Order: sequence, then C-alpha cells, then structure tokens
Amino acid sequence: MSRIILAPMEGLADDVLRAVLTSAGGYDWCVTEFVRVTNTLLPHSCYTRFSPELNNGSRTASGTPVRIQLLGSEPTMLANNAAHLARLNPAGIDLNFGCPTPLVNRHRGGAALLDKPELLHSIASAVRRAVPTAIPVTAKMRLGIEDTHRALDCALALEAGGADELVVHARTKADGYRPLVRWEHVARIRQVVKLPLIANGEVWTRADYRNICAATGCDDVMLGRGAVADPLLASRIRRDDTEHASAADWEMIKRLIVDFWTRVQLKLPAHQSPGRLKQWLGMMQRSYPQAEHLYRGIREIRHATEISVALQRHGLDLGSGRPQPG
Repeated sequence: MSRIILAPMEGLADDVLRAVLTSAGGYDWCVTEFVRVTNTLLPHSCYTRFSPELNNGSRTASGTPVRIQLLGSEPTMLANNAAHLARLNPAGIDLNFGCPTPLVNRHRGGAALLDKPELLHSIASAVRRAVPTAIPVTAKMRLGIEDTHRALDCALALEAGGADELVVHARTKADGYRPLVRWEHVARIRQVVKLPLIANGEVWTRADYRNICAATGCDDVMLGRGAVADPLLASRIRRDDTEHASAADWEMIKRLIVDFWTRVQLKLPAHQSPGRLKQWLGMMQRSYPQAEHLYRGIREIRHATEISVALQRHGLDLGSGRPQPG
C-alpha cells in the first residue's frame, strides 16, 4: 500500500494546521517543523512546545502519528538530544537536510550540509545508535546545494548511517521553491538505494501524484504546500476521486476552516490569529475559488472578533468548532 506523508513546513505546518489537515484523512504520518539543535541539551518542554501531540501518544487528535524533526550539524549533540527526546516516545525522529533558507544555511544547517556526505553519515549513525530501535530515524534531503552531482552520495551516506527511510525533495537548495522540479534525479537514487524512499516536490493535484510516482519509481509520496492549498488532496488521492473540487468539498473545507480558526485562537494572542487564517486562505485560493472570495472578505480585518463576524457572514458555522485534545 502506498503511503502519503504530510511534510514539515517551517512557519506553516504547526500543530494547529497538522491537526486540521490530518483530520481530513489520508495521511500515514506527519512531521513537525524543525527543532534546532546547537550546543545544548534541550529540555522536554521544547519538544512538547513544537509537538503538543507528544502528550497524546505522539499523534494528532485524529490519530495520525507525528515524527519530530531535528536540525543541526554536530553529530554528538544531535545524538544526545535525540536520546533525550526518545524518552518522550515520539512516533519517529527525522533529520533535516533540506531546509534552503539563508538563515539556517548560514549556520550550517539543513541543505547547506549536502556538500559533506561524510557528515550526513556521521549524524545519521550517531542518532541511530542513540535512539531505541523501536523509534524510526528518518531523514529528508534535497538534491544538493547548487547542483545534483552529490545527491546519490548523500543518499547512500544516510542509508549507510542507518536511516530507516529517506525523503528526497526533488530540488537543490539553489532551486528554492521554483516550479521546476527534478524528479528524474530522485529516480536515479531510487535505482540504487535500498531503504524505503519517499518522493517530494510539486504535488498539487492527483495528476501530479500519479506523475511523481511514475517519474521517480517511488510508491510513497510526501505532500507539502499542495496539501495546504487543497486540504482534501490526500483523501482525494486515496479515493481516486475527481480531480476538481466540488460543492460538497467546499462544505468540508468550511468545517476545517472553523476548526482551524477555533484552534488558532486558543493558541495565539488575538492580534496574531487573523494573520494565520489569512495565510492559509491565501494558499487555498489556488484550489478553491470560494477561498479567494473568503480571503478578500477578511483581508483588511485586523481584529479576531471581527474576523469571526465576517466568517459567519460568509456562511461558516462557528458553533461547530470544538477542537479535541492533541
């Protein structure tokens, strides 16, 4: 059975959005935003802040397992922190070798490490040794920094280091998030590495899903921004459903928006919560014209109470927003 995973998305897919997207169904597991590891042993409170799901058996409210992602460049500190995190019994620990942001890369984190396969091996092997075998240790990488010539070396290094699974984002660091993706390079890795390989990059529709599977040879796919733009994408893929959103889909989306708005208000101060809702609706405009209409209706509103009034005016039943723990 093919697996679908919800990607870690820094500044976007926090516990609130994870809870809402996984409630729509279709995901085998999801991954948190990265926890940065430097030269200290982080307290457990740091991990539960990033992943409150650790207090719910490391699962979202709907039961989807949540793996915790670590970012760093020092094998011993990453291993020590992974061992400490393992005491909280996470559903898995993931290693970030894919983040392309300049701030992270300047401090030798994320995709900036892809010029040193031997360091990737050291990190993976140190973390794998430090963590009980029952807890999966996975990794997510891009194809390289400026080019792809060391992509296979990096994948083989992570495999040799003991990673249980590998996600490959089909872009280099320099590619950023430009529409062009390099699925053919993932296929080359797939032909050589023996560990389970998960393809990632530019999947917005069911057609994209079929295409990435065909182009890479991977059965398993990680959904990122496409899952945010269409919260029903994973379930649509599972059902082999229509390519286009229907009126019934929008009714489901409305319920998800209500759930999100309820949760985000519980988490954030009133002056911050409107921005989070606008961010999500702004991305959903790609998939739902109704989202564009709703976004335009709240775009200039700054206060949470006025947002709630506007949502009700647009036909959303705020009385239905009753988030469950997790």
